[in-house]
Amino acid sequence: MLNKVLVLSVSAGEGHMRAAAAIKEELLSRNPHAEVIILDTFRYASPLLEKVVLGTYMEIIKMTPIIYGYLYKQAEKEIPFSGFAKNEFNRIMNLLAAPKLISFIEQMQPQLVLCTHPFPLGILAHLKSRGKCHVPIVAAITDFTVHPFWLFEDVDSYLVATDQLVKSFIEHGIQFNKIKATGIPIDPKFALAKDKSLLRQQWNLDPKQPVVLIMGGGLGMGPLAEVVKELASSGLPCQMIVVCGRNEQLRNKLLKLQSTLSKDVKILGYINNIEDLMAASDLMIGKAGGLTSSEAMASGLPMFITDPIPGQEERNAEFLESIGAARLVRGLKDLVYNVNEFLGKASLQKSMADAAREIGRPNSAAAAVNVMEELVK
Repeated sequence: MLNKVLVLSVSAGEGHMRAAAAIKEELLSRNPHAEVIILDTFRYASPLLEKVVLGTYMEIIKMTPIIYGYLYKQAEKEIPFSGFAKNEFNRIMNLLAAPKLISFIEQMQPQLVLCTHPFPLGILAHLKSRGKCHVPIVAAITDFTVHPFWLFEDVDSYLVATDQLVKSFIEHGIQFNKIKATGIPIDPKFALAKDKSLLRQQWNLDPKQPVVLIMGGGLGMGPLAEVVKELASSGLPCQMIVVCGRNEQLRNKLLKLQSTLSKDVKILGYINNIEDLMAASDLMIGKAGGLTSSEAMASGLPMFITDPIPGQEERNAEFLESIGAARLVRGLKDLVYNVNEFLGKASLQKSMADAAREIGRPNSAAAAVNVMEELVK
């Protein structure tokens, strides 16, 4: 049993911290007296790094995503373990963040350290290679892809999204016995049985009409307002729920539009029971973040992906489309066409939902903790 675990993450978007929270939830369900600390690594170890690195990252994503995509793909070409850009970046991070992390780890004395973001993973791997970290290091990969920035020889175990990704990690030089296809860690609540009819009743949804869930992740990113307007005016036989996340500006904009929309549309802000909404829905439209996509797959919920961020979201979209659980749609007209086809074909609805369930891992947090417990044994 694990009594003391340190989880290192970074608040870039929300997915990495949500994966950390899922692991903590599972650990505490097994041992309510365990000490499980989630550390927002940069915020704790180097506010300067947080401001410079994360500030720059978020600005590039919002303002010039094409540049981020270019940098991501250039980094993909680097040789695993020895890429110049990765090594230089990690050298700077270690210089600024490692001293406080060493002090924290020495004081806490965890049995194991789990990383849900590649930046703290790089710091930990460097410390271990120099004999300054003596506990197992586990990496929980939060996308349906492999990227050199995650790859380090001194990591003890890699938790990956699906069985299909194991081969990719081996090809990138990771030993087979280190790779565990647990799924991306999601909230254990996704493993609980759900009654679709009852959930629709609770949300005041028409039990006879398909439900389309529209999301932009925790930050409410993407062209959600345009998607809602286009679908609402299309006359398609469906009802819609829009989750705006923490994007209050978007929520207020949609609330003002609500009376002009030709269809009943429920507009929500940030919610804590997304597992219920996913279970009540028939189709999700939104972005291809690793955590949101994993939650949809665990719910057997087909996805139509709009405007994925160049880089890891594009890779997620490619993977999910390749297995038949998602479609990448380009532009609003293409979206309406695809939604219309989906709603009109029961066979397509079933095949996409089955494909989602096939790779969905509702028990991913439990599987991750099982691996962690074995390592400590």
